[in-house]
Amino acid sequence: MKRSKQLLGAMSTIALIAFSASPALAGGSTAGSSITNNVSVSFDVGGVTQTAVTASNTFTVDRKIDVLVDFAGTAATSVAPGAQNQVLAFDVTNLSNAVVDIRLAAALNAGNAANIANFEVYRDTNGDRSLSAAELAAGPITYLDEVAADGTVAVIVIADIGLGAVNGNEFDVVLTGTAREGGTAGTQGAAITQTAGANTAGVDTVFTDGAGTTDAARDGAYSDVGKYVVAGATMSVSKTSRIVSDPVNGPTNPKAIPGATIEYCIVVSNAAGGATGTNIDVNDDLPADVSYLTAFGIFVDGNASCASGTRGDNLPTPTASYISGTHEITADLSNIAPSQSRSVYFRVTID
Repeated sequence: MKRSKQLLGAMSTIALIAFSASPALAGGSTAGSSITNNVSVSFDVGGVTQTAVTASNTFTVDRKIDVLVDFAGTAATSVAPGAQNQVLAFDVTNLSNAVVDIRLAAALNAGNAANIANFEVYRDTNGDRSLSAAELAAGPITYLDEVAADGTVAVIVIADIGLGAVNGNEFDVVLTGTAREGGTAGTQGAAITQTAGANTAGVDTVFTDGAGTTDAARDGAYSDVGKYVVAGATMSVSKTSRIVSDPVNGPTNPKAIPGATIEYCIVVSNAAGGATGTNIDVNDDLPADVSYLTAFGIFVDGNASCASGTRGDNLPTPTASYISGTHEITADLSNIAPSQSRSVYFRVTID
């Protein structure tokens, strides 16, 4: 509390005026509090000090309602197609000069709604901008309870990204906070209404919030937007074959006759500009009229020409195998970065 005094002189009178001010906060003086201003004027008559005259004025502080929602990230959140519980972090601040509840609602503002779903809001209790197992177990929330004036609460919006999303897709997600009446813990308060007409003797209510992403100024709400950007891997696969040799011509101009050796080449490619493909499993069902050539084996991580691979069925920890019961080739490939290809190749004979 600061106090100051100023002497006022006029002819033979000297006036003394005192006033006080509260510390400056975003919310300001508390709604419903009284501000009293006292004035005292002292004066002399004929050189004799007279009894000072005083006056006082008191008014009640009205309630301003102001909510701020602020996206806490510095850039868009990168997500993969099919990813679950993807996080956008926000701060919600009560700039009002009274305790309020704040209703929360997350919604898609831009992007293909078919490829994003299941919006939920959680308390970020440790403020680390991520969703911990404990925060997830605590369950989603629909409002913030009894938020003090100038109080800020960290929250997290999550959503699930659809498998149909592709590299470069963007989703703008808006979080809106709307002030509600406070005062009853554990229960979302009623809607707040502005006071109409002239100032009353009681506590009037005035909306002072600005315009957010999707809401208007002075509507008792505020909204801000966070963004997901899909970093997907655009994978493709091709399968070709070549005749290595046959029983009549050998390797010279061989033909696809019974007994001929055929090499199958499977190339998996990742297009430019996306994310790295991981955990790549290749499953190839062989035709019934060919036999797998065990002596040649299965080569993995070859190049786009099916060369320079490693014999994956002959490693200490095999990365490829032939399953005789299902007549199937299986192979694991290393990660495939954008603009990169890896191959699997093996040989069969025509029955």
